[in-house]
Amino acid sequence: MFEKILVANRGEIAVRIIRACRDLNIKTVAVYSDADANSMHVQMADEAICIGKGPASESYLRIDRIISSAEIADVDAIHPGYGFLSENAHFAEICESCNIQFIGPNAKAMNALGDKQTSRSLAAKAGVPVPPGSEGLVKDEKEALIVAKRIGYPVMIKAVAGGGGKGMRVAHNDISMIKGYHTARTEAEKSFGNSGVYIEKFIENPRHIEIQILGDTRGNLIHLGERDCSIQRRNQKLIEESPSPFIEGKFKDLRKKIAKAAIRIASEAKYVNAGTVEFIVDEHGNFYFLEVNKRIQVEHPITEEVTGIDLVKQQILIAMGEPLRLSQSDITATGHSIECRINAENPFEDFAPSPGRIEMLYTPGGLGVRMDTHVYAGYTIPPYYDSMIGKLIVKGKDRREALDRMSRALSEFMITGIKTTIPFLQAILRDPNFRRGMYSTSFVENLLTSSRRELIEKNV
Repeated sequence: MFEKILVANRGEIAVRIIRACRDLNIKTVAVYSDADANSMHVQMADEAICIGKGPASESYLRIDRIISSAEIADVDAIHPGYGFLSENAHFAEICESCNIQFIGPNAKAMNALGDKQTSRSLAAKAGVPVPPGSEGLVKDEKEALIVAKRIGYPVMIKAVAGGGGKGMRVAHNDISMIKGYHTARTEAEKSFGNSGVYIEKFIENPRHIEIQILGDTRGNLIHLGERDCSIQRRNQKLIEESPSPFIEGKFKDLRKKIAKAAIRIASEAKYVNAGTVEFIVDEHGNFYFLEVNKRIQVEHPITEEVTGIDLVKQQILIAMGEPLRLSQSDITATGHSIECRINAENPFEDFAPSPGRIEMLYTPGGLGVRMDTHVYAGYTIPPYYDSMIGKLIVKGKDRREALDRMSRALSEFMITGIKTTIPFLQAILRDPNFRRGMYSTSFVENLLTSSRRELIEKNV
């Protein structure tokens, strides 16, 4: 049993990890930037160590300072959460060399799934469909045009590193191909320090479906069903639900096929700990491998709600060398769960960030309502980090009840001092196509194009 864990993250995920540790009677150490001195995770942890200034490059991304803090506090393990260093194989290797357990996949598995192109090759080896595309990195615009003409427009230019929509462009012809190629490379270099890009066929109006997996050190692998993450803006997820209404509606046979594909990929990589295998699914039910997220996901709570399994506790137990106490036959999903990400952004000003002091805060509650957050009345949101300030999660006996419960919960949410995306989330929840489960990854952009002016005028 671990006695003490350092949480190498901030915000709601740091709070979430500390709660799981408390349930397991494990002490925690928070690291924080000076901008986060009053953050909830600092107040909740047993110990706290400042590791630098506000910008992540001077604090949460400083491996040397995090390792020094771990050694000073004499911890057994480090939980990286998501983002920051959570998928950094070098960080995992350093933890191992310092005899500190990294709570996540080992460096070897990370490298096997290290970037999108490498993981594409691994998926193909595992017999999982991948979108047609370049064989490797595309070295110049001439090669980019050759690849695009071979597989046919539209195509997606994608950064080989990172995520969150950075370094991604869609091209519909030669002109947009050349422009998109250079723009994607420049953006990828600035965001990830790696300008490499590859090209694949762009699947129009797909669903974004992902499978949660768990693997232990004994080679046991299970999946915990799917999540539908198709409601996105600029490749950033806004609303997620489980199970997927798309699969529930017309393609129930797809559930087993896509889950088995996820397990094959994880097995090929000898994956250990929690991870997510992401797929895109076209309107005919054909699915293609997208990538593997080698960490806990932001949207993990909806899987917890429908399965009753605490995924963060499972991560910690697996890292301690415990075998999975669950077999695939033990996993049963009941009801329907939906998560809305609450961001400190102004949806009526092109989603401009809205940092600042929260004057008043009342979060919704009641049966089937869960709020994961690190903010409170009087807390000042710093300008340095992701704008998400919390996740509102609901569960109902079916999708209709979950939708109604989420609408009610959003209407109860009260926050002053900053702007949030709650009005826009309410507009999505009211949309008849969303309520019918008829949506794809282009849903939000289409909604903004067709009705944003109306939303602004009504100031929903």
